[in-house]
Amino acid sequence: MNHPPPRERPTPEQIAALPPYPALPLSRIHVLRTAEQFQFAEQALREAVHVGFDTESKPTFVAGAPQTGPDIVQFATTEHAFIVPAAAPEAADFLRAMIESDAVIKVGFGLASDRPQLQRKLGVRLGESIDLSYLVRRLGFKQAVGLKAAVAIVLGQRLQKSKKATTSNWANPNLTPQQLQYAANDAHASLLVYRALSAQSGAP
Repeated sequence: MNHPPPRERPTPEQIAALPPYPALPLSRIHVLRTAEQFQFAEQALREAVHVGFDTESKPTFVAGAPQTGPDIVQFATTEHAFIVPAAAPEAADFLRAMIESDAVIKVGFGLASDRPQLQRKLGVRLGESIDLSYLVRRLGFKQAVGLKAAVAIVLGQRLQKSKKATTSNWANPNLTPQQLQYAANDAHASLLVYRALSAQSGAP
């Protein structure tokens, strides 16, 4: 039996030629601070069942320096993104309920690296979740596939990933619009990749 040759990830030039990813507008990106905001977010996430999920951490520029994140945790439905400062005392109950929930299924990339950080920083266990790195790799790729490549492969779109935002200070209590957009995109695009993969496979 002949196996097809492994597929190659798209090159930066191929990705650059794709149409842009239709990101959520800033008006649909919510930094959760009040009881009403947490209630709205929890209801939206529970109704969605499958939600985009990611975290961001303040970068360490010294070799061997301890990782102190995550500094923010992101969730997304198809319509909204919710940005949660991890250190905010008022966020603790919400984060525990949503992250540990097995009814709210978190989908994202590289979740294996998030698990120990969530346990160490927040004392929470990552509940039911789907690591999309493995799902996309099953399409025939020999290397691991990250979010940017997955958006190109599965959605045929170009996800903007700013290096400046990646290495910015995620512990800052006042995140910039660029940081909010970047964080929201990570969770929102993960969800859309999952939904497209599910539609292709006939899964719910």
